Order: sequence, then C-alpha cells, then structure tokens
Amino acid sequence: MSALPNPILTVPNPPPRQGKRGRFHWLLVGVAVLFSTVFLVLPLVNVFVQALSAGLGPYWRALVDPDTLSAIRLTLMIAVITVPLNAVFGVAASWAIAKFEFRGRTFLLSLIDLPFSISPVVAGILFVLLFGANGLLGHWLEVHHIKIIFALPGMVFATIFVTFPYVARELIPIMRSQGREQEEAALTLGANGWETFWHVTLPSIKWGLFYGIVLCNARAMGEFGAVAVVSGHIAGLTDTLPLRVEKLYNEFDPVAPFAVATLLALLAVVTMVLKAALEWKTRHEQ
Repeated sequence: MSALPNPILTVPNPPPRQGKRGRFHWLLVGVAVLFSTVFLVLPLVNVFVQALSAGLGPYWRALVDPDTLSAIRLTLMIAVITVPLNAVFGVAASWAIAKFEFRGRTFLLSLIDLPFSISPVVAGILFVLLFGANGLLGHWLEVHHIKIIFALPGMVFATIFVTFPYVARELIPIMRSQGREQEEAALTLGANGWETFWHVTLPSIKWGLFYGIVLCNARAMGEFGAVAVVSGHIAGLTDTLPLRVEKLYNEFDPVAPFAVATLLALLAVVTMVLKAALEWKTRHEQ
C-alpha cells in the first residue's frame, strides 16, 4: 500500500513592516517637494509676478520691443539650425556605438561626453582662439571675408558644441538594450542599410529620439555662456533671448528683463510637460 504524498506546507509571508519604512518614505518625499518648491517653483512664479507687476501694458511693450523681437528671431534661427544637425549626428553616433564594434568606439563615446565636462564659457573661448581675428584660422578667414566670431556662424558652432550630447546620450542606451537581432534579420531577408534603419531601427527609437530633440532644443534656446563669449552682445544683431535678459537686467529695468524671461520660463514648462508625456508614452509602449 503506497503512502499518500505529504501535502506541501505553505507558510504565508509576514506582512511588510510599514512603520519606520513608511515614515522614512514620506520624509524623503517631503524633502524633495520642499527642495523643488524653494529652488524651482518659487523662482519660476516670481519671474511671472515681477513681469506682470506693472500690468499687461509694460509687459507687452517689453515683448514687442524691436531688439527683443530680434533676439527671439535669432534664438529660433539658432535652434532651427542646431537641433536638426544634432539629431542627425546623435542618431548616426548612437547607431555606430550601439550596433557595431570598431576601433575608437570608446574614444567616440568620450568625445560625445566632452561638453558635459567643459564649461560653456571655456568652449566659447576655444572658438574665439580658433576663429577670432588673432586666432589660429583668423587671418585666413579675414582674407576670404568669412566672419564667424561675433556673427551667426560662431553662435551656431558654440550652440552645437554644448548641445550635441543630448540626442546621442538618449539613444545609446535604447539601442543597446534592443540588440542587433532585428537589424540582422532584416539584412538577411534582403533589406539594405537604409531600409533597415528606416523600417526597423527608427520606429523602435522614435520616442527616445523625440525626447532627445526636446532636451536639445531647450538647451539650444536657453544657452548663455558659450554664446555670450562669441556673440559680441550687439543689440538687435547678436543678442539671443538669454543675452537680452541679462542686458535688460543690467539696465535696471524693473519689468522688461522678467517679461523676456517669461518666454524662457514657458519654454522650460513646455519642455517639462513634453518630457513627462514622452516618458509616459514610452512606459506604455514597452
């Protein structure tokens, strides 16, 4: 007579201890909220309060000032040039680093991170030493009547330098996590490199690419240090929005600098909303 199998005894897991862990959790949340309120929310609110302190009339006049409108146009122009170039570079660099093995791969990754470790002001000085009148290429540029420093090209170069890691650094982890199996399968089925990228790689990185472009655009439109060095601060010609804010503030205008700063503040808010939306979209598609 065979023995009956012993029943499997299951011991219920003890309930998690909520006391100290719960209090510590809420303490961390409270510290984070307090820090964000003091250093982020209150300054942002104060910008709008100061901008509207004299009413809508002075606020609107500060925004439609010819020099301010010129700064808006120049800021948008720099972003329109810089962001697509960085997007192309970021996609190409991240695809090469994540999908291929080649000599110099680590060096390329270090170059992408270089703007994170160099002060924007130092980057601007490097461009002056390279393209300025007394710089390495200054004499050649002057002979050929090419103006880079204190003109739009220099401002674009400086902005590209400080912003080009954003797209690449967003896409490299995504492409690494996806591996190379899908691309290799497409190539095996007869697709060429462009078809593989367009129909296989790009759809899987589209939200990460959009996220990187949003961050790149926000930094391009808000960059101050590098652009300040190479721009020359010429009102109506080489002033971007951040430079315009500084100039108005130094003139002790009680409304105009805050009015112009609200445009950059709104850009920050839009960027934050888009960032949250893209993160939500990415989580729900995984």
